Amino acid sequence: MLSTVCTGAIQGIEGFPVCVEVDIAPGMPTLAVVGLPDAEVRESKERVVAAIRNSGFDFPLKRITVNLSPAELRKSGTQFDLPIALGILAASDQLSQNARQKLTGLLVLGELALDGTLRPCAGVLPMLISCKKLGKTAVIPPQNVLEGQVSSAPFITPHTLKDLADYLEGKIEQDAVQISYIPQTEERLEPEIDFAEVKGQALAKRALEIAAAGGHNVLMIGLPGTGKSMLAKRFPGILPPLTQEESLEITKIYSICNLMGKSRLLTNRPFRDPHHTISNVALIGGGSTPRPGEVSLAHNGVLFLDEFAEFSRAALEVLREPLENGQVTISRAKETVTYPARFTLVAAMNPCPCGNLGNPLKPCTCSPMQINRYKSRISGPLLDRIDLTVNLNPVKYSDWNKTSEGETSAQIRERVLKARKIQRARFAGTNTTANAFMNAKQIKEFCPLPPGADTVLEAAMRKFGLSARSLDKILKTARTIADLEGKKDIEVKHLVEVMQYRPLDRKGVAD
Repeated sequence: MLSTVCTGAIQGIEGFPVCVEVDIAPGMPTLAVVGLPDAEVRESKERVVAAIRNSGFDFPLKRITVNLSPAELRKSGTQFDLPIALGILAASDQLSQNARQKLTGLLVLGELALDGTLRPCAGVLPMLISCKKLGKTAVIPPQNVLEGQVSSAPFITPHTLKDLADYLEGKIEQDAVQISYIPQTEERLEPEIDFAEVKGQALAKRALEIAAAGGHNVLMIGLPGTGKSMLAKRFPGILPPLTQEESLEITKIYSICNLMGKSRLLTNRPFRDPHHTISNVALIGGGSTPRPGEVSLAHNGVLFLDEFAEFSRAALEVLREPLENGQVTISRAKETVTYPARFTLVAAMNPCPCGNLGNPLKPCTCSPMQINRYKSRISGPLLDRIDLTVNLNPVKYSDWNKTSEGETSAQIRERVLKARKIQRARFAGTNTTANAFMNAKQIKEFCPLPPGADTVLEAAMRKFGLSARSLDKILKTARTIADLEGKKDIEVKHLVEVMQYRPLDRKGVAD
């Protein structure tokens, strides 16, 4: 006998419906799953057999074929356990005709424990959002209830396979397989940190303010202990709040990676700080079954790379695509997926391997060859994609011992929000969200050169060897500085200020 159950799967960060077809025929007892299943799906056979038996049902000792349609798309995840089990029960006549009819109106997702208990699965949110147009009621594990609430799709949350079968048979009411509303758990940055706690480093604070206002990438270079990590960790506190669309997009990515935590909707901008030993696959995403990497987990947020030059050359070079396009495309033999990766890069590094180059008190122990090798780990094309570079000097004792605090994150954030408001009005009706993401046409329209700027830029390009991309980034950053000042047009002083944040174009990675 043949039965069908509707479920879902993930491609990129979007879900798509999958039809689980189960056929039971006479023959040697086997359970075969076809339709491009990956290892997780193939392993579901053992879980399904045990769950059916331990839930009080009979597992048919016949030839069972399970087809996951559409067969040309790869299927991954553990959410196929429950629909396969229900399909076997329906095809073996262990569910009544009324129950099978009721099953056609459900979208079933869930991993099964060996005793038939439903366990959480990854990617529930994008699957529910994408399948809402089917008009079906979703079946999801109780632990995924927060994602069900975010999707606004109708759903039920049975605890076991037996509970769901009893619901289909009409033995229990729908209230028995539903969880009441769970309120949003507020996300907090613990402990609270503020820019006012950073002593000195006015130039670095200004650079980070510009970066936050326009979505620009930043590289901080300085001796150990000058406050690079301290500044980076306070950077998210001056960023504008997420829009509803941005929040939902981030939540979908975290749902796929099973990193939702206790929040229904992620409301804080992500801050990811991977260790410098990370592999290029973990950073960019991929694997035999593609999964989002750190650059996608930092989407609409911050990717902080401390000890920037200590990352492998391969890991750093894969950053070039997302920094340029705001997305990552991963191609495999049988599929190609695209993950969003529009983040602000905040990088920090020492001036040399020992960290003391330029330190007046501690001599540098590195040879010229070691220093050159250290600098060369960061390629020119990658540096070209970084808008602002700032050198941090050691904090003076007079600055460290000041009793009065500097500007707070709230004060800086207020100026950032005003600049972002100008940009929202400027780019209304387009996909551009900040100055850093302007295309060539928008640069020409919104960044006209002021009188006298041609001479300044031409001299800088000839003297410092600036690329065309560098000039574009100078204009974008100058546009952000003008927005912070509330100026309609870019002025020469804005271009001059940008030049001091591009020491890499003038002197290499460090002085």
